[in-house]
Amino acid sequence: MADGSKLRVAVVGGGPGGYAAAFLAADLGMKVTLIDPETNPGGVCLYRGCIPSKALLHVAKVIEEARQAKNWGIEFGSSQVDVARLRAWKESVVKKLTGGLGQLAKQRSVEYVQGKAGFENSNTLRVERTKRPPESLSFDRIILATGSRPAVIPSLQLDSPRMLDSTGALEVEDIPRTLLVVGGGYIGLELGSVYAALGTRVTVVEMTEGLLPGADRDLVLPLQKRLEKIFDAILLNTTVESLKEEKNGIRASLQGKALKEGGKLFDKVLVSVGRKPNSEIAGLEKTRVKIGPKRFIAVNQQLATDDPAIFAIGDVVGEPMLAHKATHEGRTAVEVIAGHKYTFEPNAIPAVVFTDPEVAWTGLTETEARARGKQVKVAKFPWAASGRSLTLDRTDGLTKLLIDPENERVLGVGIVGPGAGELIAEGTLAIEMGALAGDLELTIHPHPTLSETIMNAAEVFYGTSTDVYRPKR
Repeated sequence: MADGSKLRVAVVGGGPGGYAAAFLAADLGMKVTLIDPETNPGGVCLYRGCIPSKALLHVAKVIEEARQAKNWGIEFGSSQVDVARLRAWKESVVKKLTGGLGQLAKQRSVEYVQGKAGFENSNTLRVERTKRPPESLSFDRIILATGSRPAVIPSLQLDSPRMLDSTGALEVEDIPRTLLVVGGGYIGLELGSVYAALGTRVTVVEMTEGLLPGADRDLVLPLQKRLEKIFDAILLNTTVESLKEEKNGIRASLQGKALKEGGKLFDKVLVSVGRKPNSEIAGLEKTRVKIGPKRFIAVNQQLATDDPAIFAIGDVVGEPMLAHKATHEGRTAVEVIAGHKYTFEPNAIPAVVFTDPEVAWTGLTETEARARGKQVKVAKFPWAASGRSLTLDRTDGLTKLLIDPENERVLGVGIVGPGAGELIAEGTLAIEMGALAGDLELTIHPHPTLSETIMNAAEVFYGTSTDVYRPKR
């Protein structure tokens, strides 16, 4: 066991990064205190983010599949939504997971403190407990995992129950007749999809020229085409100039070249324009920790700050703001504290948009390659040629590989289609292992599955695809 095993460590923030760090530190023999305002570990991801949103998205998927079943000769009749039972089921999922984490903390002898922490100095935290008087606690090392919060647009702020952020939207207090979603990123599209499936007429406003800014357009296109069928409107190159509450809703003043009318009334408005790091930690100025651009805490590849006693992980240290990134950063920080030679330098971090269809990518994207002026070869396999996608009646998907033309190494993978989030892990592993396109081509995949589209894309690269004909030049 490393010398670091005798250290007293505090983790501030109980999300996927924080509790992963705390649990590993305890497994390595450290004395660990985990501090978070919630009753149990879980953070935004489990309480107000990843988990409740995916529970609701599953419901939306079931509703949409029931509607699509008409194409197969099956009709279920009209669906009835019991909002209270839906909300209770979603909350039961959250309770099971967070309660389980609370038990795991006890089993590992992690001291869980429900409260908030601020700094007195680099090694001492002032802990404001929820049910006990505040106290000062000293530690050898402190890991900051304070996460992020929804970003706001000051000019669009209204003190009204009709205004929602992602947290409020996940409460599903009711099903509004109409909903304006400000922002065409993954949060807005996921939550918009949920409400559309439940019966709300959804309008999405995005200020750029396309949904999911930054994602490759060929991956976004199948999603956009499907959303155009279930949303009331998707308004690109459009901004919300102002919001004004009226008796029957919120009137939005919109600005865009393609608009036929500049103002429209909505029952509710969801603002989903990204997230901001929770780096405004009380007493942080009493340490040597530095705040960098966009208010992220500055760290090196070992997740160490400029203060030798303090580490930081997850959303609070930078993009991408993803739970799985935070988890690996948390484990890296603990290994470094334990005296092990560790750095956080992944070749690929997968991203998944859990809409229908799902959109997922990992490693280098075409958008990034063009921005860098990097030459890549792209191989695409359309799901219209996939037997499994035909059996699902979902042929609008696509799997593509970005390949280094010099050594045929896989640099990036992009997938759009049902289950893309499950499939992208193979692409991430291929990139991390330095696999060649030939390795994917020669790996026997089960048939008929969607996973074999990754193998099929490699076959397209070599011009040997059984299912896609490419005439000889």
